[in-house]
Amino acid sequence: MHITRRRFVAGSIGAAGMAGIGLGPRVAHAQIDLGNVRLDVVSDGALALPGSFVFDPMPKDELQAVLAAQGISPEVLTPPCNVTLMRSGDRTVLFDVGSGPDFAATAGTLGASLDALGVAPEEVTDVVFTHGHPDHLWGLLDDFGDPLFAGARYMMGRAEWDYWLNPATVDQIGEARVAFAVGAERRLRMIEEDMTLFDDGDEVLPGVLARATSGHTPGHMALEVRDGTESVMILGDCIGNHHVAFARPDWLSGSDQDQELAATTRVALLDQLAHEQTRIIGFHLPQGFGRVEKTADAYRFVPGVD
Repeated sequence: MHITRRRFVAGSIGAAGMAGIGLGPRVAHAQIDLGNVRLDVVSDGALALPGSFVFDPMPKDELQAVLAAQGISPEVLTPPCNVTLMRSGDRTVLFDVGSGPDFAATAGTLGASLDALGVAPEEVTDVVFTHGHPDHLWGLLDDFGDPLFAGARYMMGRAEWDYWLNPATVDQIGEARVAFAVGAERRLRMIEEDMTLFDDGDEVLPGVLARATSGHTPGHMALEVRDGTESVMILGDCIGNHHVAFARPDWLSGSDQDQELAATTRVALLDQLAHEQTRIIGFHLPQGFGRVEKTADAYRFVPGVD
């Protein structure tokens, strides 16, 4: 496996939004060559979240020590948004599509990052969704509300699709996430005829295997890209940050819809990834890619190239 780190190209985040939350230019991409497969980690900007969105269920005294050790503010989080682009043979594949213009002022820069690589939206042949949250799905539409990747076919885990298209979801998801449900259904209905559903263990594309990682959302999927004995796991949000998720993976997180299931998933997956030394691409991890290292009592994220 050959990995290069390139200068990150600034996206069109917007000066006002960046100044308002103290964000500088965000990453544009790093590149991983896996046999005949090329993976680019490209930026869709960043989010600005209240710390309570993640930290509310956690024990406050212990949490403070974990955050302080890594210089993380308990008040505001500014996680990057990292979309994975795969090019293999005649396929140009996106794993998730970012936020688009309607979710966050500091995100929605995927178009600029793809343009920096010379990839036009109409050249995308396949889009594989890890899950249906806005920062992963809402970039499906352009500024005029039309599908941006007009020539693509789409893939999503069956349980995830069923969840967002279930009429009961909007009433059950909780007041803070109602817009998530409404926005997901609207967008998914627009591509329904071009959607292929998959299940745990399916080979969704040649060399790309689905891995059920439920909890963050009911049907969340990670995708493992494999060439011979080498592999990279595209995590989506099943491991959602580089601090508490690694140091205390068993703690419940407010960002997860089924918090207990998500914690169980996270613990098992981190153990596997550390044991097998599988490279990972995380949607909200610094630099986007790295690996998991076992520590005396938990795990830590090792970013980038060794």
